[in-house]
Amino acid sequence: MNDKPLSSATNIDQGQLKRGLQNRHIQLIAIGGVIGTGLFMGSGKAISLAGPSLIIIYLIIGFVLFFVIRAMGELLLSNLNYKSFSDFCAELLGSWAGFFVGWTYWFCWVITAIAEIVAITAYIGYWAPDFPP
Repeated sequence: MNDKPLSSATNIDQGQLKRGLQNRHIQLIAIGGVIGTGLFMGSGKAISLAGPSLIIIYLIIGFVLFFVIRAMGELLLSNLNYKSFSDFCAELLGSWAGFFVGWTYWFCWVITAIAEIVAITAYIGYWAPDFPP
């Protein structure tokens, strides 16, 4: 068994905090910030067109997706050889499902990145109207 503490943020021997922010943490913070840009812009426009009833729909879909993601997490933990969702899809449904899920995941991130860039240019255009999109 490894005697190292699970978290690199604390130093148990000396009783002091230790800085443990790494490059991957900064990247995840940046990704979260960029995703929020498009999310607020898209949901704000949809709510202004459809009205506040759309918030109820968002809550229902979020509730369902919460349980789907929990179930997928349980599947990932059921076999520690799984490295991604496409791994357990390939094993449980077939290789075609793993291929489809893997490429769909990649495609969704590409589309998300493009949508986020469009949202960012819209925000920049609001603050700097002379900025070319």
